[in-house]
Amino acid sequence: MADAYETLTCAKTIAQELTGLVKPSQRRTLMGIAQLIMLGELAVNRVLDNLELPQ
Repeated sequence: MADAYETLTCAKTIAQELTGLVKPSQRRTLMGIAQLIMLGELAVNRVLDNLELPQ
């Protein structure tokens, strides 16, 4: 799960950085994708918060 979170964080960063390199119409699409990725991050983070680690 930690790897999934890191992957999603990297994907969000890439999408956000690309927004400065594309046309305004594509920028809205990339920002939407970044927001969807962020929702995935939040979901994974919630699972990690609720995960009981073996002792």
